Order: sequence, then C-alpha cells, then structure tokens
Amino acid sequence: MTHKNISSGSEFEEKIGYSRAVVDDNYVFVSGTTGYDYSTMTISDDVASQAEQCFKNIEKVLLEAGSSLENVVRVNYILPNKEDFQPCWDVFKQYLGKAKPAATVFIAGLLDDKMKIEIEVTARLA
Repeated sequence: MTHKNISSGSEFEEKIGYSRAVVDDNYVFVSGTTGYDYSTMTISDDVASQAEQCFKNIEKVLLEAGSSLENVVRVNYILPNKEDFQPCWDVFKQYLGKAKPAATVFIAGLLDDKMKIEIEVTARLA
C-alpha cells in the first residue's frame, strides 16, 4: 500500500493541514487548484487563462507524483459565475481531451475574488 503526501511549499498547507496532492495506492488526488502563476504570484483577469494556468499547476504535481493529465479519471470544476464555464471549454478539451474523465461543475464562491475557477482532479498512477 502506497501513501505519499506532496507539498507545493505553500504556507497554507501547513496552516490549514492539507497537501497539494496525495498519492494513495494507484491514485493521485490533487487538491483544488487555482489559476495563480506561482513563479510570478500573479493571476490573470481572464477565466480561460486562469483555467490554462490551473492545468499547468496540476500537470506539475501529477508529474511529481508519477502520473500525467492523460491519466485523469475525475475532474471537478468550481466557478463563482456559471457564465464563465463555456469560455473554458477549449482549454478543458486541450488538457483533458485524451483522458475524457468523468466531470462535475459546481457554482460556488471561491476564497479570493480574483479567482474565477478552481479545478480538482483524481488521476491513476502511470
């Protein structure tokens, strides 16, 4: 049985008590991920650009865990505004078009008004 916690080094992981991702047996569970570019600590005003950055952030942790976007089996999209969902479709297809995971969309508030989307995935190990 394999169990490994993966940290991004965020101070909030320690303060709140969570991991960026958890590898458990044959799966990787990635926490909700926003569109912040952590190299510059900036976030775009454009929802599709945020979605793309979410997937870049997710891909990084999946690779560290020994998986990839092609192994995603479940995705949850969380958006404060339902009108922002359709503008992201091309981005979703670009990053998950091969995997075609089961998907759910939630309309809910996010912690920071700058955040227009948060994405959570579950993937199989490669």
